[in-house]
Amino acid sequence: MQIRKSITVLSVCALQGSAWLAHAQPTADYPRKPVRLVVPFAPGGPVDIIARSVAPKMSESLGQQVVVDNRAGAGSTIGSELVAKSPPDGYTLLMVSGSHVMNPAMVRKLPYDALRDFSHISVMAEVPSAIVVHPVLPVKNVKGLIALAKSRPGELNYSSPGRGTLGHLAAELFGSMAGVKMTHVPYKGAGPALVDLMAGHVQVLFAALPGVVQQTREGRVRMIAQTGKQRSSSMPDIPTAIESGLANFVVASQFGLLAPAGTPRPVIDRVRTALLDALADASVGKRFSDLGAERVGSTPEEHEAITRSEVARWIKVTQQAGIQPQ
Repeated sequence: MQIRKSITVLSVCALQGSAWLAHAQPTADYPRKPVRLVVPFAPGGPVDIIARSVAPKMSESLGQQVVVDNRAGAGSTIGSELVAKSPPDGYTLLMVSGSHVMNPAMVRKLPYDALRDFSHISVMAEVPSAIVVHPVLPVKNVKGLIALAKSRPGELNYSSPGRGTLGHLAAELFGSMAGVKMTHVPYKGAGPALVDLMAGHVQVLFAALPGVVQQTREGRVRMIAQTGKQRSSSMPDIPTAIESGLANFVVASQFGLLAPAGTPRPVIDRVRTALLDALADASVGKRFSDLGAERVGSTPEEHEAITRSEVARWIKVTQQAGIQPQ
């Protein structure tokens, strides 16, 4: 009996060891195939721009291609759900921005949990937003926009990448703090929202700074304020909303990299190392700087703490603004 019992114990240990090796082996030689980087927005927006800036250098570091896959829709929830429900093997990653931490405040029943269903990798950049208007609008600054909106309540239209996105909630926060009412026109992505602003179909847009820097320099839109705590080096002549008289109006977006919950820590660390290699590259640094994005490269623990804090913040903001989740 003692011999049989010993054999049984050894057999169980062997099976456990085999299972561990089966699990560890894919981690040890990760990655063995291309990695998909899901961008839950349409091409041309700031999240897409940032993703395509780091993907080539991450590919070099990983030794496998990092393929950007745009899965736009429903305020980024379609792409986010896809990743949340993907195998936790490191081959499907998610690029997120402010919408990720705003959706819990805006969507009554998310198809995923913004915290529990993801493994945090790193905040790669922090990006302030900007308030831009169509060039023909008789507005040169924030005070002018407030005065015009008050004289024409509900007549000014502002576009956004969709309900519950950073552009939407930033505008609603602006309206609440400034005492004005503008009409929301949601689009399916930041790119289309910007295109219709330039075409004159809407008059105002609250957008992440990287997505509107070039258009501002080319005169296709007019930036009247940026919404970071201080001016961005990419647009040093544009005042902050605080400088423009709107006290405490600060809206910035953390651009982060996530994986499905349960992704092995060695894989998380490998991906983060590739990301840090990309962020350290001079050409990527210049690209970020030109766009107004500040490189971060946080740890997974720091990323998770920031996500928790921002989720709580936007729930409070929407409650104060009287916005109900749907």
